[in-house]
Amino acid sequence: MKIPVKDKYRLLDKIDLVLKVNYSSSLFALVFGAICFFFLGITEIIPITCIFFAVLNIVNTLLYRKHKNILLTYNITSMLSMIGAIVVTLCSGGIQSPFIFVLAIIVFAGYVTTKIYGHFYLIINLVVLAILFLYDLGDFRILDNVIPLESKSWFAFISSVFAVYLLGGVFGKNLLKAHHKLYKSRKEILERIGEKETLLKEVHHRVKNNLQTVSSLLSLQSRAIADDKISSIIKSSQNRVVSMAMVHEMLYKRDDYLSKIELKPYVKELSEYLVRSVKGNTNNVKVNLDIDDNKLSIDTVIPLGLIINETITNALKYGISSEKGGEITISLKNLSNKRYELYIGDDGKGYAHNFDPKNSKSLGLKLIYNLTRQLRGTIARDMSRKGTYYRIEFDEIIEEFNSVD
Repeated sequence: MKIPVKDKYRLLDKIDLVLKVNYSSSLFALVFGAICFFFLGITEIIPITCIFFAVLNIVNTLLYRKHKNILLTYNITSMLSMIGAIVVTLCSGGIQSPFIFVLAIIVFAGYVTTKIYGHFYLIINLVVLAILFLYDLGDFRILDNVIPLESKSWFAFISSVFAVYLLGGVFGKNLLKAHHKLYKSRKEILERIGEKETLLKEVHHRVKNNLQTVSSLLSLQSRAIADDKISSIIKSSQNRVVSMAMVHEMLYKRDDYLSKIELKPYVKELSEYLVRSVKGNTNNVKVNLDIDDNKLSIDTVIPLGLIINETITNALKYGISSEKGGEITISLKNLSNKRYELYIGDDGKGYAHNFDPKNSKSLGLKLIYNLTRQLRGTIARDMSRKGTYYRIEFDEIIEEFNSVD
């Protein structure tokens, strides 16, 4: 399974942090044990506990190179730390021991790793503190206080230094380094995303320009042809190209999300263009829009735009007369998750009731039916109304793009 870049950086930072903390805490445990033994006259249990912790923790850290399971390494270290801290605390005054603050550092280390482990070690340590408190109130003693009276102040001082060093010098320092690396990596990723978004916008801009160039060429070609029928065919092709160019233009203009298109402004712009293109700037055609505020993928909007283009073009050419005028209705609703309904038509002449669009030689009608299938949809004529109306149900199509690594 491919790990996302940002998760990979976080994982590497955590591995680096755990390993550095393990080596540092082992070294300082040895130093702490040596100071207790040689300078404070503490020869029982505490130095031995520190040495055992240091040796076992180094072995645990070295074993990571074989099993490569950082959570296992971290949890073994945490358990060793907790056992060692409890033993030293019991041998140095119980609940009143200054070494008890090391337990809080174990909780802090848990939250640094993951929130779940932080909660887990917080609960464990709260239970341990309650047990230490009850143990201190009772008369039963498992381990006696081995700190000589003359060394208590020094032991408290060194324990505090040990806790502060682990919290600030080890965790704080390495956390700051990890945060700096993460910030730097995040900044680089954001810069790359920005570059890709700019490139994607440029691609949409160039596609739009190329399609507009094709549209202009078709327009020039249609004007140069005397045959009205052929000129009309070329003009229809030009409109299809324009409907696709509008999609890329809207994607180019967007600043937030580059793969979705707002349907309402797109359909409004497309329908107004088609009415002007076929009927001229002065016309008696009214377009009624009832469109929810939905955003659909480019893979859906392009075939949907072509369906609308063909339907409106047919209505303007064959259904609505220039003298009387008429109305075009376009309604688009969200039926359920990624399922939509397009209701489109005009109140013009309409087709005969026995007319079968599937057997028609009209390219426009064939395109409407084929594009509906492309959208995994169904199409049906509404025979209850005067004119020609279609009810089309379709799915949002999102084509997956697999990049070559």
